[in-house]
Amino acid sequence: MGLLPSLRESGQTLAEACGLIKNFNGTRALNGLSLSVAKGEVVGLLGPNGSGKTTAIHIFLGLLEADAGSVTVLGSSPLTERSRIAPRINFSSAYVQLPSNLKVIENLRLFARLYSVPAAGRKIDEILSLFEMGALTERVTGALSSGERTRLNLCKALLNDPILLLMDEPTASLDPEIAHSVRKILMKIHRERGIGMLYTSHNMKEVEEICDRILLIDHGSVVAEGTCAELLASHQCRDMEEVFLKVVGSARRVR
Repeated sequence: MGLLPSLRESGQTLAEACGLIKNFNGTRALNGLSLSVAKGEVVGLLGPNGSGKTTAIHIFLGLLEADAGSVTVLGSSPLTERSRIAPRINFSSAYVQLPSNLKVIENLRLFARLYSVPAAGRKIDEILSLFEMGALTERVTGALSSGERTRLNLCKALLNDPILLLMDEPTASLDPEIAHSVRKILMKIHRERGIGMLYTSHNMKEVEEICDRILLIDHGSVVAEGTCAELLASHQCRDMEEVFLKVVGSARRVR
């Protein structure tokens, strides 16, 4: 398999959406959403529950089709070229469950086969060590704590050395100490490999720490965008939590 059309030099756009509209049973989940993620960039997608964050990620993954607008991932359509895109991207969410009847090691071996991971045994050992999961290999996945399942999902997401990671609240069920450790791991991998990330979270301090650029969305539309410093300055706020409350609150009051 050759390189996908957009895999050129650094600075390339890994994922791009323009004017996405998506309706569910008469309710508009996305209302003209546009965003992009460049190689080596961590883009935070923030908004209240129901604002369209997960819908946007599912469209990038090719799991949903937008009613209007366009989307490309690695220069191709995630709907028509999904089999070519899938080996180069991955997804993690605290709310997605891996097969619960399989052991940890069985789940990782299964996904390593699906992703055609070379030297899979060595890669699995490396990832398990990275997330301090080595002692849990023989545990049944369904018997893991919510935090352990979240870390297993992150292990799965990094098996194929993705160039683009789509992450939907990946640390939501982790205690503060483990969440901090996971953020350090993700940023280490990001620095070393230049991975692009689209990252949703309700943890504003986490967003301040890891995101290069932030989009605040509400009712499926972007209501503010910029770096953390730019958003703090333009809205005269002390932290991103204050920005979030001010911007999203204002957007909801004018509707």
